[in-house]
Amino acid sequence: MRESTLRGSWLPAELNPAGYSNLNELFDECTSRYQDRTAFTSLGCDLSYADLDRYSRAFANYLLMDAGVKPGDRIALQLPNLIQYPILVFGALRAGVIVVNTNPLYTPEEMLHQFRDSGAKLLVIYASMAHKLEPILAETEIERVLVTQVGDFGGLFRGAFLNFAVRYIKRMEPKFSLPNCYWLKPSLEPWLETQCDYPQLSLGDIAVLQYTGGTTGVAKGAVLTHANLLANILQGRQVMQVAPQGWANLVISPLPLYHIYAFVVSQIIAAEGGHSLLIPNPRDLDGFIATLKRVRMSCFIGLNTLFIGLCRHSKFSQVDMSQLKATISGGMALTDKAADLWRQATGQEIIEAYGLTEASPAVTVNDPLKPVVGSIGRPLAATEIDIRESGYRSVGVNEPGELCVKGPQVMREYWLRPEETAATFTEDGYLRTGDIALIDDEGLVHIVDRAKDLIIVSGFNVYPTEVENVVASHPDILECAVVGDADPDTGELVHLYAVSSNPQLSAQDLKAWCAERLAGYKRPRKISFRETLPKTPVGKVLRRALRES
Repeated sequence: MRESTLRGSWLPAELNPAGYSNLNELFDECTSRYQDRTAFTSLGCDLSYADLDRYSRAFANYLLMDAGVKPGDRIALQLPNLIQYPILVFGALRAGVIVVNTNPLYTPEEMLHQFRDSGAKLLVIYASMAHKLEPILAETEIERVLVTQVGDFGGLFRGAFLNFAVRYIKRMEPKFSLPNCYWLKPSLEPWLETQCDYPQLSLGDIAVLQYTGGTTGVAKGAVLTHANLLANILQGRQVMQVAPQGWANLVISPLPLYHIYAFVVSQIIAAEGGHSLLIPNPRDLDGFIATLKRVRMSCFIGLNTLFIGLCRHSKFSQVDMSQLKATISGGMALTDKAADLWRQATGQEIIEAYGLTEASPAVTVNDPLKPVVGSIGRPLAATEIDIRESGYRSVGVNEPGELCVKGPQVMREYWLRPEETAATFTEDGYLRTGDIALIDDEGLVHIVDRAKDLIIVSGFNVYPTEVENVVASHPDILECAVVGDADPDTGELVHLYAVSSNPQLSAQDLKAWCAERLAGYKRPRKISFRETLPKTPVGKVLRRALRES
């Protein structure tokens, strides 16, 4: 059988001794075993495993019996870290529906691309963001919109108070008018006690379209199957078996669930019957630390910029770290500075992992008991890596080359993009990550560089071509290029170089132009005007020369 057929449809028996054939079998086992425990908390609202099971079944019933959604259809979720997120994800998977995770920071133009590309038929959107849907809805295939408020699943009194406060006190819900629009909570209530036959799913069925640019181009959907996600969940559980007992008792989860890193980690925690404390707005460090002071965390999931921001905060020393058993980093490279600050503040070493969306996402991870700062650890179970020169010839120990990966967690393909899929895999089936790495004498993997043009801002990928296309559409811009500059807070910042035909055009003018068309983390923070841009003989802009200037 060809490798392209095998990708995304298999799990080795040693990784899957229980013989799960889809994610729902694992979820059913967890919700049954841990039904009396709290699964998720957000903004003081708790969701037990029993209620997670009950409401997710209601959502699955609603999709199949009311919303006109069929197995294999795509539905988009556009929410911050609220307890309804896992309800919607688990419910969609029960119904055999494909989840399209959508960043709530997106502008209408970015939303339009993802909704069109995925062919989403239904959208669940946070009320505070629904106004952004108005100008683009008619240009999508979305047939029904469900709107949810912050406290919808937070209980009669607390939930009602949160909804009132957000809408009327903080005024964070701009008015909107959408056709075929319904409120989520009352839509599910009639289906809470209904029995429904759910589709029989296999390992090769698609679970999620997770949008990414890979290392180049506009956002495209990585096709992640039940096998892919199950593999990474089971691989993660295996790694954490050696972590101190009780690591999942209360896991601080500030990273957004629409990001593949947090999306899968939350499911690893759930598989252990753990409790995830979701933080909707970790950028509000004062509020975040106030929340941390009220709990005794057992594990912290973060990334480099968040570790630095917390450790620099004057009140972080007041947080009780006595029960902290593990700290996990991913999403961007962990710096020595962040590791040192965290060690000084908590007494803990950070366990750094490495991954990418196309690998669901984890590929390697440090030993939880003996993490090595500066290394991304060793490959996960059933994962093969090879360091290759230009993606072809394998190199030796301590020699840098492109990190190539093969394993059950590696995506099937890019959604509707066969040419880009083919270019992303080697002839013998390895995923080309675009990252430059080496393996040392002890078998530890080190990232020494990455795809030359990719910019990572606080763990989010920024693709220069996308930003350049937006800037180039300005009537006064002749040409432009985007590179990443080092930044102590966000890892990197977007630096725009522009050639303008209008001497009066200012950096603020361009920032305002981008603010209307790009999510915040993609917007240039530094803008330099040039007379010309360096180019190759054939006219291609040399971003490398700009980085070195």
